[in-house]
Amino acid sequence: MTGLRSVYFLDDMRGWAAGGAGTLLTTSDGGQTWQIKRRWSGDILWDVYFADAQTGWLLAERSIHNLKTNEETRSYVLHTKDGGATWTRLNLFGLDPGMLLVRFAFAGKAMGYVFGEYGTLYASSGGEELWSARAVPTRRLLLGGSFIDGGRGWLVGAGATLLQTIDGGESWREHKIAELENARLNAVVFVDERHGWAVGAGGTIVRTADGGKKWETQTSANGEDLFDVKFIDKSEGWAVGANGTILHTIDGGVRWFTERSGTGHPLARLFFNESSRRGCAVGFGGTILTYAPEVASPE
Repeated sequence: MTGLRSVYFLDDMRGWAAGGAGTLLTTSDGGQTWQIKRRWSGDILWDVYFADAQTGWLLAERSIHNLKTNEETRSYVLHTKDGGATWTRLNLFGLDPGMLLVRFAFAGKAMGYVFGEYGTLYASSGGEELWSARAVPTRRLLLGGSFIDGGRGWLVGAGATLLQTIDGGESWREHKIAELENARLNAVVFVDERHGWAVGAGGTIVRTADGGKKWETQTSANGEDLFDVKFIDKSEGWAVGANGTILHTIDGGVRWFTERSGTGHPLARLFFNESSRRGCAVGFGGTILTYAPEVASPE
């Protein structure tokens, strides 16, 4: 089966997973069973996000060999208002035809960001179908994002890139971590305005407890590349990566432990419901793993 690159749940039961060859899966029973949605195209789906049961977005990549005109772009966004029954392509004005965009970051129903190569960043400007380019102080590949609210957020990427905005993406401040030495950061998560983590190549994990003023490195349980990270609160978090790696911490990352995944496939993305602490990870080979916390038996 094709590789899966993204997963998103609206609640404990309703979720979507997306990946290569236009694959879009949906579940209504918490990931126990999945149904294949009708393929909109055979293009790679890099990311999926739903604001509610009807309103969603897909980030797609067309093969450069299939570009028919110079006006067609390699990357494009699809939007649905009927739960995925139909999709409309949204225009990203001024996007270079060959530019690759790889990920969304949303802060609320309409405020979204999409980003990728050469520091390219687009933001939804107060409407579901209007996206405009934003300037950032880097030409590095942007790979991950996390927004606390519509105004405050972070982006990470290649070359140990760490960017912060406090004005809804109008301006960005670049942060430096000397110890990283140009490490590739693949994902970032903030649970509040102070506590955040980023993960990346070679088992890289960094943490801040003061809103990004200072970042400290943490020791991962192994040296595998890490592709995504999620924290339920400032204590418990998870990271996934190459060779089926799953890491778990219950003390804010002071100690990370390897959890058995049962797969050797790379795990690309991770999702957790903060209230129920239920999770799902997806990856290559069509891998889908679900997690539910153990419930103590009554005495």
